[in-house]
Amino acid sequence: MKKVLGLIILALTVGLNATGGGLLHNTNQHIAFVRMMARGTSNEIDAVFTNPAGTAFMDQGWQLSLNIQSAYQTRNVTTTFPLFVEEDHTHKFKGDAAAPVLPSLYATYNKNKWTISGFFGVTGGGGKCSFDHGLPMFNAAVMAGIYSKTAGLPSGPLLPNAYDINTAMKGRQFIIGGQFGAAYRITPHFSGFAGFRMNYFTGNQSGYLTATLKGAEQPMANIALDCDQTGWGITPILGINYKWRGLTLAAKYEFKTNLNIENDTKQLVAEPTEYKAALANFEDGVNTPNDLPSVLYVAAGYEFIPNKLRGTVEFHWYDDKHAEMADDKQLALRHGTYEVLAGVEWDINKIFTVSAGFQNTDYGLSDNYQSHTSFACDSYSIGFGGAANINRHIKLNIGYFWTNYHNYTKTIPAGNPGYCNTTLPGTDVFSRSNKVFGMGIDYKF
Repeated sequence: MKKVLGLIILALTVGLNATGGGLLHNTNQHIAFVRMMARGTSNEIDAVFTNPAGTAFMDQGWQLSLNIQSAYQTRNVTTTFPLFVEEDHTHKFKGDAAAPVLPSLYATYNKNKWTISGFFGVTGGGGKCSFDHGLPMFNAAVMAGIYSKTAGLPSGPLLPNAYDINTAMKGRQFIIGGQFGAAYRITPHFSGFAGFRMNYFTGNQSGYLTATLKGAEQPMANIALDCDQTGWGITPILGINYKWRGLTLAAKYEFKTNLNIENDTKQLVAEPTEYKAALANFEDGVNTPNDLPSVLYVAAGYEFIPNKLRGTVEFHWYDDKHAEMADDKQLALRHGTYEVLAGVEWDINKIFTVSAGFQNTDYGLSDNYQSHTSFACDSYSIGFGGAANINRHIKLNIGYFWTNYHNYTKTIPAGNPGYCNTTLPGTDVFSRSNKVFGMGIDYKF
């Protein structure tokens, strides 16, 4: 029973993944990305994030950009477990995640061969997620624990129809990034960039569980948690860009960011008290590793029709296996995250531009990595949208993309430990959905 309660407490931690990029990164920082995806050869203002060395080829003077995105996701776990009372012993646990306002702000100043740039945005996390009826780790673990503890009763063990489980959980995770750097045009065709990003993690994990006999007032189990978490780390960034006629080749490398999150626990309840040891990871002041992996971005772009039609292909690699996570979870990955992107952009005339793009993501997932508290699904995304030059100073961007996820099935046979340490069998089907809409304004002085 003590192990069971430990699993329940761990389930109070909600893992929120980014709306674009690797397991911990959010790469869709500008509406130009939303509508085209592959922006790794850009030399417009969104290059501050996607191709910082490319900012050296921007127009002279000041430029600003403000972008607002809205992201809506679901994270579902459909579980089959012998003690569930539903048909086929299968229950769907639905989680809703929303980030209705994800802002990002860009600024550049270009003079002669130098460009100074800055960026501010939500670079990871993804928003808030709520599971209004808990997770399988709550229900299955409690049911099995009560069954085991009451097995010696003359009337036999208590089954789920003899008691009520009341449970819910929610989480909030944001990584807020502020970036600063400088690009220099070394030759008429080649430029380099050096800079850094300051990352601040802020989050909250909260939830509760009570299991009460029908007709009784005193619960058999009572657990509650309210834990704020904060941390920070610095990411050094290097970039290069080569531009010759219609061809652009670019690369960016972000070094690994050492980031630990510290607990500020406002509520921690475990009744009976013998289960308080299971809450150790959420005690006030405890630190948990949450490193951001090193990332390599490589892109090639070509202007097929000058000032009219251009396309880009791109590759991203996230070294997740060498970024420390809680309980060394990164070691369970088969490999780091690979992403392949492609996009095309067409200037219809001097005012209107349309674009579309594609991104495929492979996380290197394994059964030992996937959990109810934090799971991912390989996916592909499609985006489209357009831009309008309102005048010589203002450009309006609008874009929409959605992600199609591949369900991940994890089956655990009966035995020791079995499903959630219950010794019983169980099967989880992890599924997700994601939709993002955004608008932004670029301004040239």
